[in-house]
Amino acid sequence: MSEYKPTIGLEIHAQLKTRTKMFCNSKNDPDETRPNVNICPICMGHPGTLPVMNKEAVRHVLKVGVAVGGTRADFTEFDRKNYFYPDIPKGYQISQYKYPLVTGGSLVIPGTERKITFTRIHLEEDTALSKHEGDHSLIDFNRAGIPLMELVTEPVIHSAEDAVAFAKEFQLLLRYLGVSDANMEKGELRLEANVSVSKTDEFGTKTEIKNLNSFRSVERAIAYEIKRQVGVLESGGVVVQETRGWDEDRQETFSQRTKESSHDYRYFPEPDLPKLKLSEIPEFAEETLKKELPELPWQRRELYKTKPYEGLSDETIEVLVNTFVPTTEGEVLLAEYYDRVTKHTTKWKLAANYLTSDALGILAGEPEWVLPRPEWFTDLIEMVGDGLLSSRGAKDVLAIMLEKEATPKEIAEREGLLQKSDEGELKKIAEQVVKDNPDAATEYKAGKGASLQYLIGQGMKLSKGSANPQVLQKLFKKLLE
Repeated sequence: MSEYKPTIGLEIHAQLKTRTKMFCNSKNDPDETRPNVNICPICMGHPGTLPVMNKEAVRHVLKVGVAVGGTRADFTEFDRKNYFYPDIPKGYQISQYKYPLVTGGSLVIPGTERKITFTRIHLEEDTALSKHEGDHSLIDFNRAGIPLMELVTEPVIHSAEDAVAFAKEFQLLLRYLGVSDANMEKGELRLEANVSVSKTDEFGTKTEIKNLNSFRSVERAIAYEIKRQVGVLESGGVVVQETRGWDEDRQETFSQRTKESSHDYRYFPEPDLPKLKLSEIPEFAEETLKKELPELPWQRRELYKTKPYEGLSDETIEVLVNTFVPTTEGEVLLAEYYDRVTKHTTKWKLAANYLTSDALGILAGEPEWVLPRPEWFTDLIEMVGDGLLSSRGAKDVLAIMLEKEATPKEIAEREGLLQKSDEGELKKIAEQVVKDNPDAATEYKAGKGASLQYLIGQGMKLSKGSANPQVLQKLFKKLLE
């Protein structure tokens, strides 16, 4: 295996987030479960119907191109890609061939210096969805005509792990830009991998693995295919250029059909759509699109490594940058929520810890709960930092905040969780603990430091967790020393 160098290129298809489909006014709704309700004569391919281009879908693709440093086309057009299959209602797909919207561009795999370069990013319409039941198949045309962006990478990936890491970063970019939810479980993001192996710098014969719908499948399918091709070559055989599928149950690829070439699709310009001269359309100008870009994933990673965020671990940064969370205002990026929480506090690390550990841990078990208003989370962090809440008390308050709409102060007062720091009141507790635990007090006086922690624990217990442990420690030392 070590003698062979694998080469991988990815094709990533992403359904775009638009109100309507690519060439008609039917609703683009990935959550619709009823079959064949979001359809019309145009997306069903009825004779005499004419397509009309979705401007927002074009903008989405161009915005992705700007974010990855690609070259926006000046002239572009759509083409007919001809093939006959039940999920193609017209008998052809409107796609792009010679003049894609974007060429070039690249993304760096996070945590590495490996840059994945792109061949093209183009726009097309999705096919219908085939559902196989027993000895027959059913077709749901709700998906037919949904705007579909396709990214084609250069063959510059050399491991299954890098392929998955890159695909995850691209999925994250689509979500940051708001152009696609890219949910693989809903089929909004689908991958195909072209895989070959060779002992030399010459590319080997490639096979294409179609319709991989989870990152786990992507990694396992590529790893299997690399091993399979090496086995074929080592046994004296020849790798056949073909399209293969992935059997999740058997954990292996299987032959589907001989790989088509571009001439098999008989591409020709779509006669019913106008050519586009993008430089003549102001809203498609690169500078206009650049101004609409949010802070991108790699920019946020760098931000959280500079002042005043020193001390955030790489793991914490990745959680902030990669996680989307439910809030009272809808789903948002955790990093954006964190920025709003820390806008009025200097306790950056404490806020990050409570968000990425405690809050996410609670939400994982309670999918109906949401993060509270950011300013309330800020108040919670300030109360912990000021000694008004213990760590345990803060977690209890946080759990109630995620379930019910109330401020941390209201919750702490109602639940009796406010931490006591009054020395006069806590001195009485310390004196009682020393009286009840004379052996521990004697051991501490004899130099056994662990006994002090035991006494503090007893003090916390006696105060029902409301005592400030730092103040208790100070009082115990004063009493015993």
